[in-house]
Order: sequence, then C-alpha cells, then structure tokens
Amino acid sequence: MNIQALLSDKVTQALVAAGAPADSEALVRQSAKAQFGDYQANGVMGVAKKLGIAPRQLAEQVLTHLELDGIANKVEIAGPGFINIFLDPAWLAKQVEAALADERLGVAPVKPQTIVVDYSAPNVAKEMHVGHLRSTIIGDASVRTLEFLGHNVIRANHVGDWGTQFGMLIAYLEKMQNEHANEMDLSDLEAFYREAKKHYDEDAAFAERARAYVVKLQGGDEYCREMWRKLVDITMSQNQKNYQRLNVTLTKDDVMGESLYNSMLPGIVADLKAKGLAVESEGATVVFLDEYKNKDGEPMGVIIQKKDGGYLYTTTDIACAKYRYETLGADRVLYYIDSRQHQHLMQAWTIVRKAGYVPDSVSLEHHMFGMMLGKDGKPFKTRSGGT
Repeated sequence: MNIQALLSDKVTQALVAAGAPADSEALVRQSAKAQFGDYQANGVMGVAKKLGIAPRQLAEQVLTHLELDGIANKVEIAGPGFINIFLDPAWLAKQVEAALADERLGVAPVKPQTIVVDYSAPNVAKEMHVGHLRSTIIGDASVRTLEFLGHNVIRANHVGDWGTQFGMLIAYLEKMQNEHANEMDLSDLEAFYREAKKHYDEDAAFAERARAYVVKLQGGDEYCREMWRKLVDITMSQNQKNYQRLNVTLTKDDVMGESLYNSMLPGIVADLKAKGLAVESEGATVVFLDEYKNKDGEPMGVIIQKKDGGYLYTTTDIACAKYRYETLGADRVLYYIDSRQHQHLMQAWTIVRKAGYVPDSVSLEHHMFGMMLGKDGKPFKTRSGGT
C-alpha cells in the first residue's frame, strides 16, 4: 500500500468538504522530524490564500472532516496551518504484515528482457582492490533487483585474463615452481606479481623469455596454456571465497575472461577495414572518430591493432559487446566500471554502432562510480606494494 497516496486522498477529501476547490492539493509529505509526526499535510496555506481565510482556521475545518479513524492515533495543527499526522502503530503493523504476505511486495512482474550485467571484473594474479569490491556490490544489488522484477539476467564477470603481462607471469611461475615446487595462495600471488615485474625490468634474459611466452600463449602453445590456466584458477578460487563470504551471487560459471573473445579479434579488425572504418596509420590499425577530437581539433584515433600485431582493450570490448548481443541475445547491457573508463567505453561502443554489431534498440549502459584515493589524491597502486 502507498501510505502517502492514501493520506493525500483523505486530506484532499477533507479540504474539499471544508470548502476548498476540487483541484486543491493536499501536499502530503513524510515528516522530516519525529516530533512532527510520520506525515505532514502542507497544502492548507496555499488553499487558504486562494479562499482569503486564515490558514489555521481552514486547518481546523479540515480536521473536522478528516477521516483517519484506525489509521492515525493523533492529528494536530502546527504553526500557521500544517497538519501533522501520527500513524497508529497497530494499523501500520497490519500493513507490513499484508505486504510481507505477498512475496513480490506489491511489485508487478515486468515484460522480461535478457539483461547482461558486467561487474566485479578482478584481475588475474592480484587480489581484488576496493574498486573491484565496489563494482561487485553495486552490480550484485542490481542483478538481484532485475531478477526480482522478472528479467532474465546474465551475470558477466569480465576477468582480465589475457594480455602481454601473462608472458611475464608464466615465466615467473615456471621459475617459482622449479625452485619451490608448491602451489601458491593469492596472498603469495600479490608479491608474486611484483617480483615478476621486478625480474622483467631487471633481467634481460627473463624479459626475452617472457615476451616469447606471450607469443606462444596467444598462438595456443599447450605448456603456456596450462601455466596460464593455473594462474587463472588460483586467482578465481580465492575470489570465489570472497564472493561467498560477502554473500555475492557470482559463481565460477559467470566468469567470462578476455580470452573468451580472443578468436573474434582478427575477424573484427578485418571487418572494420572492409567497412572502411579502420585504416592503417604508422603501421597500426586505427579507427578515427569524428565524435572525439584531439587537442588539435582533429578526429581522435582509436588503435584496435598495434603494429606488432597485438590487440588492445578496445578491440576486446568491441568483441565483447558483439558477443553479448549476437550470442547471449542481450536486450540491454549494464557495465559497472569506474568513471576513468567512460571515454574508453564510449569510443568502443561508437565503433560497435558504426559497424552495425549492436543495433540502437539494444541499450549499452555505463553505470560508473568514482574512485577511492590515497592521501596523495591519486588512486591506490597495488603493483607498487603496501596498499
């Protein structure tokens, strides 16, 4: 039951009975302070002015016509003519019991849509930081609400499980296994990531081996795939413990890593070239967007393939949107990602629309949140340690 609407009707009827015009508004609002009751009717002053009588006089007449027996246990006039309404706790308890008897709480089911919700999105070989936790909690609240409304919701945990850093991680995992021959938990992996980066920066032979492993991994080498899978599994098993502890509904079946879209990337680049959207520029493949200008006022170039043949996050996000429409059948896609990624997503989706991969009828939405900053006013950096 909408209590505010019920009270508005009752007060309006009393106003009209007291001589007010039929279109008078009761202006019933929840009271800001407990001493003013549960609700307050503020419409008397405006009506009294039209009628040319004192507001308090009209308020007294309204009370003689106001029928709130069994609903309110106290009604009083305050100030120049406000009407304070104190609800009867026994009546209110009955309304709560009636609402709880309906498992839908009076909310009618909607026409169902297939809605993909992209949230949480941790990185491999790192613990989730506060940004991942915020995305996780906001996203899970959203999917629960959408499911309650009757939608078919697909949870998409877009895990960063692909890219150049994996050569470095695989090379270091190999080194650690050779030296220690035991599994790691994620708290070790946090230090593991920093040590891998340190070796990459300081040891030329290690860096060369790491770069070779990237090529092998992306080429489907069985050994590199096995090591990569081990890193992903260690990370996600720890993340799953966190989800369960937080009562978050994500499971391992909801993981959709960047690697899922890897096979689509060459075809997307070729297709964007064929459609005249992508061109060669200084050895790289670039889409120039008139919608975004650089500092010289020229169309901004968005790289989708580097000159060494590597792909970028933009390419993956184009493939991701295409997959969610074509394969998952999305009517709507919601992304819970921090505000720094907004322009990146808008550029990727502009390309998606221009290429015709996702029609305008399918909504692509970035529901962004801000950042938690350190004392220096900058985002925390996990890779440098100590956070």
